[in-house]
Amino acid sequence: MWMTTALDSLPQLLGGSHDAALDATGLALLLGVAPAELKPCRIGLRHIAAALRDGHALYRATIAASAAYAALFVVMGGVLFFMLDRAAVAPLSVSVAGGFMLVGPALLAGFLAIADCRDAGGRPGVSHIWRGFRTLPRDGWAVAFVCALLLLIWLTDAGTLYGFMVGQTPASFQHLFEGEVSTTRFLAFSSLMGAGLAFIIFTVSAFSVPLIYYRRASLVSAVVASARAVFGQLPVMLSWACLLAFVIIVSAWMLPLLLYTLPVMAYASRSLYRQVFPPV
Repeated sequence: MWMTTALDSLPQLLGGSHDAALDATGLALLLGVAPAELKPCRIGLRHIAAALRDGHALYRATIAASAAYAALFVVMGGVLFFMLDRAAVAPLSVSVAGGFMLVGPALLAGFLAIADCRDAGGRPGVSHIWRGFRTLPRDGWAVAFVCALLLLIWLTDAGTLYGFMVGQTPASFQHLFEGEVSTTRFLAFSSLMGAGLAFIIFTVSAFSVPLIYYRRASLVSAVVASARAVFGQLPVMLSWACLLAFVIIVSAWMLPLLLYTLPVMAYASRSLYRQVFPPV
């Protein structure tokens, strides 16, 4: 707290110039201290509803690029589900669907680039998706690496749990709905494990990815600001996290829905970020 106050007063000590203010902000980011502008605003459930409306409107305005980007993950998911069914381990498809919640923040740069192009009055295309990842700061790639690492941990743990609870019993998608005790227990315990990892990812990356993407914070200060925003208004953020998880996991398991829900929830996340941390 004292360091942030001292950094905020640095421009006045240096003469109050704009360049001095930029130097103070840069020093704050270098030290991993969140600048005063990163103090999260309080929101309510009505802000979540407004974010969802914004997400839907932006999807309709960028449907070609948004659906094309989402289609990539629909195809990847379809291949994975086909392989799981062929290997007779279909219950793991639920774990794979849940993995979208862990890797989701790493995909956000493409949607942010599409949204920014639309806001600037342009016509977003596939090239803007690549541009979003190309311009993503190194700290953003660090967050993506953490997401990928936790996804790997999650899939490894889910596979181990499946081996203990279901074993070598063949289980195709047809058997998934028969409600066998071993499969039901696996789904229950794996869901609890996945919820813990998903909450960690949500807390760390819910706002840090856009803060880093728009170069408003370094890795440390962005994560601190994101955690502060989540825990500072936990009931609202938990509501948003549960809604996000439900929509994405169900859509990932019913893959064609991702063509709509993945872009809409990504744009809604951007809208919510802009309400919690209004652009300066």
